[in-house]
Amino acid sequence: MVRQIRVPAAVLLASLLLTVAGCSGSAPSGTGPDAKPSAPRVTPKASVPADGKPVGGDVLPGMVTTAVARTQLAALKVAPAGTMAGYSRDKFTHWAQQGDRCDTREVVLQRDGTDVARDSECRAVSGTWKSFYDGVVVTDAAKMDIDHMVPLAEGWRSGAAGWDSARRKAFANDLTHPQLLAVTAASNRSKGDQSPDLWQPPDKAAWCPYGRAWTTVKSTYALTVTEPEKKMLATMLDTCTS
Repeated sequence: MVRQIRVPAAVLLASLLLTVAGCSGSAPSGTGPDAKPSAPRVTPKASVPADGKPVGGDVLPGMVTTAVARTQLAALKVAPAGTMAGYSRDKFTHWAQQGDRCDTREVVLQRDGTDVARDSECRAVSGTWKSFYDGVVVTDAAKMDIDHMVPLAEGWRSGAAGWDSARRKAFANDLTHPQLLAVTAASNRSKGDQSPDLWQPPDKAAWCPYGRAWTTVKSTYALTVTEPEKKMLATMLDTCTS
């Protein structure tokens, strides 16, 4: 015969209460069938106001401090310039549409100008622009170019040759980082696709922001630099007062 073991009623009642509590107790935060998922962690981005204007008195959006630029520069990979084999500007889709019939060019003209008026096709018909590279003041939008801080061809030679079309398009139309700016056609043509060791803004007051901007763009897109380029960028950053 199997001997039956009597369990006191008080023990049975306590066990029952513990079981019920385990089923109906509060679930850990963020769990359970009715719990809402916690918000994903988002890495903060550079502050860009609704009108796209740069902040903190800088000429371009997405600028970093001189100290940060120095850190970025130190971390950039040094490598010889790549070849131009296979390069075409058509591989960098620009200017992309940005909404309200405006393409990237017109957005930058609006951002960098003063009292800019547009027509129904979003083309700038009047306004005033001060060219970042040479300090020339222009009142005719047709005489302004939108320059890529790091030129498309320079990007190709320093890593963009291995990108897909989506990343090249993002690089060519980047309104968040200091990659695009309105300058006189003459200064833009003078610069061409040259790196800082081969061309510097004629207005030496522009060297500090130019060095910070170039370094930030190369860092953002993990592009390489040559030894002479890195040395000249360091010289430009040395002109910064803070």
